[in-house]
Amino acid sequence: MSATPSKAKPSGPMKIVIATLSAIALIGIIAWANWNRIAVQLAPHKQAAKTRSEAALKADELFWQTFHNADYEKIPIALEAVTAAYVQTPNDAVTAAHVAWLHIWRLSEQARMASVPATITDDMMLSRRYFQEAVKLDPSEARYLGFLAAITLAEGDLHKDEQITREGYFKLRDSITAWPEFNLFTGGYVMSRLPPDSPRFREGLEWQWRTLDVCFEVKLDRANPDYSRYMSKETREGRKRPCWNSWIAPHNFEGFFLNMGDMLVKAGDWQTAQKIYANAKLSKQYASWKYQTVLDDRIKQAQSNVALFNASNESAKPRIMVNAAFACTVCHEQ
Repeated sequence: MSATPSKAKPSGPMKIVIATLSAIALIGIIAWANWNRIAVQLAPHKQAAKTRSEAALKADELFWQTFHNADYEKIPIALEAVTAAYVQTPNDAVTAAHVAWLHIWRLSEQARMASVPATITDDMMLSRRYFQEAVKLDPSEARYLGFLAAITLAEGDLHKDEQITREGYFKLRDSITAWPEFNLFTGGYVMSRLPPDSPRFREGLEWQWRTLDVCFEVKLDRANPDYSRYMSKETREGRKRPCWNSWIAPHNFEGFFLNMGDMLVKAGDWQTAQKIYANAKLSKQYASWKYQTVLDDRIKQAQSNVALFNASNESAKPRIMVNAAFACTVCHEQ
């Protein structure tokens, strides 16, 4: 009987070659199967513009004129000009942000409309998209991140999508870390829409108190919130400038205390709210503020407004600031 020849086993070097070829083949298969994703990842990053176009600068002027004059009905005209400038230079972060702000303004002050169309929600999604571009082009600008977070939260609520809501919430916390003087207010403001017994409303109200601590650089007495002693700290420079009035927001100081008072009223603490409201009158620009009557009524009607600010009936008036017809212009109207 003849012996059956045995199969030759690969030598050590041959094993290495086979293993290498197998690995290359596997990588090739994976790459082929995921080429679409790889191609997206390898695409060049969008670069921010180093200079701004003449059309963008002219659109800026119209944007601020419309916003500072509270010309809500002229938003379509301003939006057309600013969007056209963006289409011409789609890597301009400022223009992208201005498009986003016009959409968020139209959405925020929808109470001005005699009849609110369901398509007002389109402004929410367009605002988020343009803020995404602004953040991509200028990630160092924490205001863009704060507004992107706020509108993402609003969109999550619209769609009842908890993943989107959580994404917005954690973006918001990132924006607060980046610029607390600005985004503690932004975060608290968007949370003021929620029921007063919800954890995020309570967190938003706490963020308003923290705004004051950060702005005035002291731990403030919440039982006696009189801020007259801190008015000498006023500045229009640096990181503390959002704590005061500025060219961008001529009545930011007054608007902040109106909103914080409204949040306290909604939470049922109308006595503290009256003290908070009164601080708005400390502003040097208070005499030119067009919402003095609103503030006076808030102080007088604080107790009765507790129920109104919590009413499920959308026709109830007055409305908490975030739902009012002056949700944005209370701070920005000249």
